[in-house]
Amino acid sequence: MSEERVFGDVATKLLMENDRVRIWEMRLDPGERSDLHQHDHDYVLVQVSGDKIAGDFEPDTAGEFSGLVEGDVIPGQSMFISRGGIEAAVNTGAESYYEILIELKD
Repeated sequence: MSEERVFGDVATKLLMENDRVRIWEMRLDPGERSDLHQHDHDYVLVQVSGDKIAGDFEPDTAGEFSGLVEGDVIPGQSMFISRGGIEAAVNTGAESYYEILIELKD
């Protein structure tokens, strides 16, 4: 018998939702880790502040990334990411991290 995993929200606070999008903010203090979560929708993320961030992807993730993926934060940078990832975000930097995440509903 396999144990069912429970996933948390894709970010720390839901800001707005309608029938087409769901908009979140993600705030993480240095060293803080988000809940393990699954991305069921394609999304756009916009980095607002911070210095380093990582995604720690589960072995059974279906997204485009795997393992621990770390990068520099570039305020204002945006990126499109396809659905399917199972991960936790980890602030690996010395500054507080802040992003806006926009889920695109089908």
